[in-house]
Amino acid sequence: MSTPSNSEHSVGAVTAVRLVAQRELNTRLRTKSFVIGTAVILAVLAGYLVLQTTLFGQADTSKIGLSGQTAGIAETLKTQAAQLGKNVETTPVTNPDEARKQVADGDLDAVLSGNRSDLQVLVKDQLDQRIEAALTAIARNEVLSAELTRIGEDPTRVLGLANETQLKVTTIEQPDPERGQRLVIGLVMVFLLYMSITTYGTLVAQGIIEEKASRVVEILLSTVRPWQLLLGKVIGLGLVGLIQLAILAVAGLVMATSTGVLTLSGVATSTVLWGIVWYLLGFFLYATVFAGAGSLVSRQEDAQSVLTPVTMVLVIGFVVGLNVLLQAPDSTASLVLSMIPPLSPVLMPGRMAAGVAAPLEVAIALVLTLATVALFTWLGGKIYGNAVLRTGSRVKLSDALRG
Repeated sequence: MSTPSNSEHSVGAVTAVRLVAQRELNTRLRTKSFVIGTAVILAVLAGYLVLQTTLFGQADTSKIGLSGQTAGIAETLKTQAAQLGKNVETTPVTNPDEARKQVADGDLDAVLSGNRSDLQVLVKDQLDQRIEAALTAIARNEVLSAELTRIGEDPTRVLGLANETQLKVTTIEQPDPERGQRLVIGLVMVFLLYMSITTYGTLVAQGIIEEKASRVVEILLSTVRPWQLLLGKVIGLGLVGLIQLAILAVAGLVMATSTGVLTLSGVATSTVLWGIVWYLLGFFLYATVFAGAGSLVSRQEDAQSVLTPVTMVLVIGFVVGLNVLLQAPDSTASLVLSMIPPLSPVLMPGRMAAGVAAPLEVAIALVLTLATVALFTWLGGKIYGNAVLRTGSRVKLSDALRG
């Protein structure tokens, strides 16, 4: 079938693109899948945050039962454990059998008996290393104090001198106490961007295949040009993905901050804003490619054969990049991968959130990605324009490029 002539296109370019985008936006936002999908993700996010603040918070607190003379070390144990980053709750126990049952049932993490210099610990399977270190320090100090008293030395003075002895550590760079939380924020954004770009890029291709199969595209192209239809569809679905991404990011930010899981609200807000920029770049980069790939076939059964190569680039980049970010976000490998345009929209926001991306690196990645978006848009538009009206068997890529 031939492409409609110019005289058949009665709608202005801007109006045509706007109408197509509005159609996609209204159709997708009202679908049950969008509403239910967004609600499910928000529910999972809320559940995770509740779990983080309750169960995970409790996991860093040990409940210790104190029997007999060990009741006198309660405050010392709490202080020693706190210095090692562990919270301790103590409770007196009088019945050994009942104490053993509480340990077996998990109500108590350990029960202490004996005395300061000869501590005995009962646990279910293993003792937390930080609790073990704290108890060892208490027992050693007690033995040392007794020996100093025996030889006539002042235990308080000697132990004070010993405790004042510290290592002198020189650092080349100032440590970043917020690095761990920054990295988590970055990884969350990487995951959201990957999911959004993959999901809505695939929807572009599926929508085109549906229109070809039902021949709706022939009716649409009697009014608008192929590039107008493609651009409107990409903008419309891009806005749908952007709305969902914004909802998830803002809701997650509010919930994480209010529950105390997240304290770096400034970093998170900046990550969300930059994430929106990179999402738009990434979506336009991949959506036109997905659209061109989708226009090569006329049946949903054939979709995977043309979409898999595009999706695999994203999957491989995401898996490799995620592992590199987890191991060393400031490594050369992480830098190189984040500068490659097809991977930049997913990986660069993660490095930026982690605080390891220099402004020049970000600028170069933006320029390279914009250039690639322009190239891919031209290629995808050419393939789409030449193949979208060809039904039946799969169109060869070489034929679509030639026209």
